[in-house]
Amino acid sequence: MSERMPALFVGHGSPMNAIEDNQYSKAWAEIGKHIIKPEAILSISAHWFTKGTKITDAPKPEVVYDMYGFPEALYRVVYQPHGSPELAHETKALISRDVKIDNSWGIDHGTWSVLRRMYPNADIPVYQLSVDADANAEAHFKTGRELSVLRDKGVMIFGSGNVVHNLSRVNWDMDGGYSWASEFDGYVKGKIVDGKYDDVLDYSKAGPSAAMAFHTPDHFDPLLYVLGASDKSDKLTVLNDSCTLGALSMTCYLFE
Repeated sequence: MSERMPALFVGHGSPMNAIEDNQYSKAWAEIGKHIIKPEAILSISAHWFTKGTKITDAPKPEVVYDMYGFPEALYRVVYQPHGSPELAHETKALISRDVKIDNSWGIDHGTWSVLRRMYPNADIPVYQLSVDADANAEAHFKTGRELSVLRDKGVMIFGSGNVVHNLSRVNWDMDGGYSWASEFDGYVKGKIVDGKYDDVLDYSKAGPSAAMAFHTPDHFDPLLYVLGASDKSDKLTVLNDSCTLGALSMTCYLFE
């Protein structure tokens, strides 16, 4: 039997982190060196935000360059691990909501920008589950609970998004975060550290900062799948605990 695999949420931030050596990308590389190497990775990326729940089962998923206006070097990045059709179908069967197989997507930059730092050899199978735009916070969390058994079968549950993600407020010349961004990020961190996940699901309790943190929940929701897949016996490590560009949180949560 495999050792229990981690559940990990990563604040992925700008796509440029895929090719820049900075504090964030270096921390991702260290995570890959530190944790047990999984046999497969189930990624829930903010960038596959769909009506209903979908999953890829392609033996070799496509690399998706779902970002615009960045330097050409970013579009030349190739990160193409194998998929895992068998695990995809096993995962589909675990989820009580209706799940459709959909290979019109593949591995988007929410996934490959981070995993190429963690596992540069692309030698771990990766498959993606979409973020269901029709589901509420409780449903995302419940799906994470249903996925948690995969951790005992060699699969790392990997969520990629940002706790704070307000592109309309991004300031490319700012190193830290606006006060409201840091306030909301701190609220979420405090509740996770205290194990008060209900207060993360009902993030409106954070007050006015919650309304500023994001306009759509696509980048926040992957965190809920990871929280659902976590367990009270897990050790929690918080990494990249900061905001950047004014309105992005880079904070990561590792459960192992």
